[in-house]
Amino acid sequence: MTGRAAGAEAVIAAVPAAGSAGGRPLIITQDPLLLDDLLRLCAAAGAEPHVLHAAPGRSGAVVEAEGGPAGSGSDPADSSTGFNDAGVGWESAPLVLVGDDAAGRVRGAPRRTGVFLVGRDLDDPLVWQRAVEIGAEEVLLLPDAESRLVDRIADVVEGAGRPALAVGVIGGSGGAGASTLACALAVRAARAGERTMLIDGDPLGGGMDVLLGGEGAEGLRWPDFAASRGRVGAGALEESLPELHELRVLSWDRGDRVVVPPAAVRSVVAAARRRGGVVVVDLPRRVDEAVAEVLAQLDLVLMVVPGELRSVAAAGRVAAGVRMVARDVRVVVRGRCPGGLEPEAVAGLLGAPLAGEVPVEVGLPGRVAEGEAPGSQGRSALARFCDGFWQRALGAGQGVPA
Repeated sequence: MTGRAAGAEAVIAAVPAAGSAGGRPLIITQDPLLLDDLLRLCAAAGAEPHVLHAAPGRSGAVVEAEGGPAGSGSDPADSSTGFNDAGVGWESAPLVLVGDDAAGRVRGAPRRTGVFLVGRDLDDPLVWQRAVEIGAEEVLLLPDAESRLVDRIADVVEGAGRPALAVGVIGGSGGAGASTLACALAVRAARAGERTMLIDGDPLGGGMDVLLGGEGAEGLRWPDFAASRGRVGAGALEESLPELHELRVLSWDRGDRVVVPPAAVRSVVAAARRRGGVVVVDLPRRVDEAVAEVLAQLDLVLMVVPGELRSVAAAGRVAAGVRMVARDVRVVVRGRCPGGLEPEAVAGLLGAPLAGEVPVEVGLPGRVAEGEAPGSQGRSALARFCDGFWQRALGAGQGVPA
């Protein structure tokens, strides 16, 4: 095993010991098959849960508890708080997984965040009603939602707070300058004090580490994760990547092309988000299965489009594929051509909100070739656009304003 391959395995294996951080999730179900599934998924996330049987109390809340896999016992609880298991209960558990079979028995429990209704019947239309009745944040139907559930449990194990604001950048046409904008966004976020990770999502793009002048920097690259299986530790991922211009970079190397499975891509991006701060992803113009896994985890996609008709036509085809997965797509107009289209017209033709205009920066390619990172000059038009974008996005509590 090579040094870098061994490093990747260490990142994959970096799952905290059960109960060592964050807290222990709570499982409430009397369905033995569902319980087996939930215990398996908790184990995959490195968590040792508390397990309780649902039994109605005076308020309809859970009042009879038993310990987790270790079999620790507990006393009946006061129905006002739900139950009492060595101080862990409905209100104190960091995450509550309620089996669909137990939904009716916890209907009277106090409302709280972090409650998920878990079941298997994809054809049961009443499951959504039961989720509303218990105040569940989400319905997770197995086996389809297994990866989603493992990620949520992993958040608890790692003590994760608010996930990173994840922004993708994609070119509407060839040579639009998407990689330059992605790099500049990451550089400006890092210089503003944000914990920042830049992810190169385009294996044919030449490498974002090259754009940052760090192609020789020590650290893992995408091919190191090609053979990975299982969940990626957020902290270990961050520490394993090259640090360039005050940010972490996950790029491609210059070796033979290696296909990274979609499941591995999903795990890596999920880990990047769990670490908080800002994640910027440079996206390829095609949407394959791996790219779809990235798009599904992004809060916003910025599509960079030169202000001329042929580029807009090409961007329309790219936008159609991106919109099939992405939640929010907006247009950034890159430069103006003589006789070209106004930014508002470009956005209108693409049927997407306008995120702004970035003029072409004369001399930037030469400065980048000499080692200057895009966005480094704070007074440049590119840096001003990025600073304004982050002020709006991060100032809205990590919800990007319309």
